[in-house]
Amino acid sequence: MSFKKTPMSGRFRGYLPVIIDIETAGFDPRNNAVLEIAAVIPDMDEQGFLKPGETCSAHVNPFPGSLLDESALAFNKIDPFHPLRIALDEKEALEKIFQPVRAAVKRSSCTRAILVGHNPAFDIGFLNAAVSRCNIKKNPFHPFSTFDTATLGGLAYCQTVLAKAVVAAGIEWDKKMAHSALYDAEQTALLFCTIVNRWNELITLSETSSASATSASYPKTAISLQ
Repeated sequence: MSFKKTPMSGRFRGYLPVIIDIETAGFDPRNNAVLEIAAVIPDMDEQGFLKPGETCSAHVNPFPGSLLDESALAFNKIDPFHPLRIALDEKEALEKIFQPVRAAVKRSSCTRAILVGHNPAFDIGFLNAAVSRCNIKKNPFHPFSTFDTATLGGLAYCQTVLAKAVVAAGIEWDKKMAHSALYDAEQTALLFCTIVNRWNELITLSETSSASATSASYPKTAISLQ
């Protein structure tokens, strides 16, 4: 099977992969606040190769009554109440992300988006909880199916930690920028696109080799009818 010149709608069974990273104030999606969210929507060229495309992100105000785990805030270095932090309420932040995702799904003739993340059970859990809290009826993402770059990184580069997988893929990693939703989403997008494109190259190479072997095994012979 060749993925060459295959449109996005045919590459992932009708799903549009959208890379998501969410930074939070803890590990409990029902009680801990979403503080940052970022999305990267990949583009596909005429040869079927992916590259990071449109990017959108938002700082998010903690929802009323949410819990803020001090150890989580120390880890991601986010001050939810910093006076210069321009943040949106949760529903507004989600709509800021969902609007371009919905448009991309329609533009690519896909059926819906599928979340791509590094250990995406975390991100999809917080995303679904936020969607439920905000009573958003049209979530463009599949509610439970995801693509995991930790798994893909382990397969392709023997690395499951995002920073190590990114470096193994030949992509630069700035540890000072890490744990920003936007930066992590952009790096995860580069990793995802690199792995998918490498698979594309291997499939094309395999098909070319098979075709050459078949041609060599069964040479054309001129037959005289005289």
